[in-house]
Amino acid sequence: MSGRSFSLSLAVGGQLKRFDVGAAEPVRIGFLAPLSGPAQSWGLPGLMGARIWVDWINDAGGLIVGGRRHPVELADYDCASGAEAAVAGARQLVQDQGVRLMLMLGGDTFRPVARYLTDRKILTSTMLPSDLSPDTPYLIAPSEIHPLYNVTAVDWLARHQPAMRRVALCSQNDAVGLPSLATYRAAFKAAGISVVKEIRYDPAEQAAEPMLTAMLAENPDILCWCTSYQPMVHALTEAAHQAGYRGQILSCTADNYPRLIARTSQSFMEGFLFQFPDFDDPSLRDGAFFFNRPAAFYAEYNRRFPGAWSAVSWEYAAALDLWHSAVEKAGTVAPVSVLAAMKRAGRVDTVFGDADWAGQDMFGIDNALVGQWPVVRIGGGKARIVAFGSISDWLARHGDLLKAEMHALGQMWHQRQARAD
Repeated sequence: MSGRSFSLSLAVGGQLKRFDVGAAEPVRIGFLAPLSGPAQSWGLPGLMGARIWVDWINDAGGLIVGGRRHPVELADYDCASGAEAAVAGARQLVQDQGVRLMLMLGGDTFRPVARYLTDRKILTSTMLPSDLSPDTPYLIAPSEIHPLYNVTAVDWLARHQPAMRRVALCSQNDAVGLPSLATYRAAFKAAGISVVKEIRYDPAEQAAEPMLTAMLAENPDILCWCTSYQPMVHALTEAAHQAGYRGQILSCTADNYPRLIARTSQSFMEGFLFQFPDFDDPSLRDGAFFFNRPAAFYAEYNRRFPGAWSAVSWEYAAALDLWHSAVEKAGTVAPVSVLAAMKRAGRVDTVFGDADWAGQDMFGIDNALVGQWPVVRIGGGKARIVAFGSISDWLARHGDLLKAEMHALGQMWHQRQARAD
């Protein structure tokens, strides 16, 4: 599905005047994600980005469906408190609000509502492709392909710092952490890097300092936080600084890294590797991405929500843009037709370049967009993309290794389905 969403392109470019869309029936989108608690940084910043997207669409005149314009409304629900909140939120958004698309973080908050949303054929996006299975045909991973992209930074590090051969890592013991741990295990094995210490922890109870002490006791060249939530990433990094660590740090995310620099030092954070760029990055400036003008979105986001930019700030909006393009092609917001329009073209222009609908081998269904992903390095106090790694190429070479590690931690789709049944 190459080509941008027409209305959004005009909205950002300032070429289309605002239309009166108030008389048309609104199209509602649901946002069901943690907006508080330890996973807040993977929900709330994404809601902020989605609100910008909705405002841009409405400023352009609304969503074009079958030749008629409709205003877009965003209905959100905080499911941070667990399964009961997720179920209540799904029912409210579907039954009371009539949403045509559900945006979710996924993981532990998706599983309680998977059958409910599937039975009603609600097109749902997740940030975690590990949620995918043949039993969830209306679930897609269109913008975030966690944890598969984590292999790209490990691969880059192994090629550019070949003397680093020992890693100590930690990961929370939940639906986000375990697939990430399996992926990092596989990536380090493929790179010939030995795991000298592995810690799994409860994100609600574990303190950073004892973990950091245990990891440093093994004299690692690399410390890896896997996909820890923002509070733990910051606590571990600050603990490493206080302990006098001077080696490599690798993490899936580094949300609000300026705060980390301020609380440690610029020299300490030099070379910190993670996976999510700022969208003013020069490497994104000239790309033919479907997400229109990343720098403009980044500037607007920081103007409206200063200091809130995170790994997910753009991801829900990117999913919305893909959905919008499919709606325009399908001429309807009916979920089954929109999904068919998404899949029909095959290759898609994503934020980071071309991607293909894939995942059958790993997830039992080709509902994840898999392509390139950036490797991001902090240098001189600023995060910049140093490379784009091909996830598809890595999987072609090491996919069996990843599946073995996923299986060892019970994270293959059929294992998760068996537990759900």
